[in-house]
Amino acid sequence: MSILFRSLALGQLRLENRIIIAPMCQYSAIDGNAQDWHTIHLGSLVLSGAGLLILEATAVSPEGRISPTDLGLYSNDNEQALKRVLDAVRKYSDMPLAIQLSHAGRKGSSHAPWDGGAQIAPNAPTGWKTVAPSSAPHAEGDDAPRALDKTGLSKVKNNFVLAAQRAERSGLDGIEIHMAHGYLLHQFLSPLSNHRTDEYGGNLENRLRFPIEVFEAVSAAVSETMTVWVRISATDWVPGGWDIDGALALSKALKERGCAAIHVSSGGVSPKQEIKLAPGYQVSFAERLKTEIGLPIIAVGLITEAAQAEDILQKGQADAVALARGILYNPRWPWHAAAQLGAQVNVPKQYWRCQPSEFRNLFKDMEIGQR
Repeated sequence: MSILFRSLALGQLRLENRIIIAPMCQYSAIDGNAQDWHTIHLGSLVLSGAGLLILEATAVSPEGRISPTDLGLYSNDNEQALKRVLDAVRKYSDMPLAIQLSHAGRKGSSHAPWDGGAQIAPNAPTGWKTVAPSSAPHAEGDDAPRALDKTGLSKVKNNFVLAAQRAERSGLDGIEIHMAHGYLLHQFLSPLSNHRTDEYGGNLENRLRFPIEVFEAVSAAVSETMTVWVRISATDWVPGGWDIDGALALSKALKERGCAAIHVSSGGVSPKQEIKLAPGYQVSFAERLKTEIGLPIIAVGLITEAAQAEDILQKGQADAVALARGILYNPRWPWHAAAQLGAQVNVPKQYWRCQPSEFRNLFKDMEIGQR
């Protein structure tokens, strides 16, 4: 039997298969509030047959957004808007839904990618002053962020806690804490962005401290049935930056504190990164962590073919695979993967008549409306 279509447990969260839809920012919220676009977008993806859908990077505070149009979970309005969307899509799917909680740090106050992605000046109508571990800007010419003091650190941690509690009240099944891609918690981890001289900077132990504190605070703030894990960058792809050894140390510390899984990506903290893109280019990092950590590991990054995904799992390089742009391009990727690998996939009965005759019993009932 295909490993890709075997069930998997992340903590108390059971996935029907090992295909995970990775978080993908939509830059379509208003004041952090989910819109009708999110209902359409998520409604399509929950019919894909994947084992888990992780909602896009969702800001824990207004200044934690990447762009002015980022999704947020920092106000009652945000919570109500998101719940409206979740209630709508859950009428038609039992797929587990998780959310990625994030703070952009010095990479905040930026234009959406289709508007160039450059930083918006803090004095512009839609801009704001960003915060970071240190006052070093992300890119040359960017406004320097404000270095977080102890009060600021406490506020950020509390914002993560409040957002996690809102996520649980909204009925989400899991929380992924974003420690990757150059955003705030990654900025604490990397010596390229963390120049502090207090207990939160300097050596590796100190640079791990604040991200671990955030994980501990979130875990303590939600019920035991809420599964919490993290996404990390395994390397900065810059000499002298965050690397796989640091990622191993962080993952071991998180495992000791009850982390349910590690989602392994890379890069994002520096414009100087040099990434050699190739199919599955980040899988070797996932494999190293799986070998040495002993937690469920999610691999991601240019995993585009069913046979490729199955091979990663067959070789024991990861426990699950995540797709992002590939599943935007082909929202029925799991259907086609199941056909190729001789497996079954959850599909609503309204779509059963499209099942090709050569793939009898490919579809099984999604049992909609059970929540």
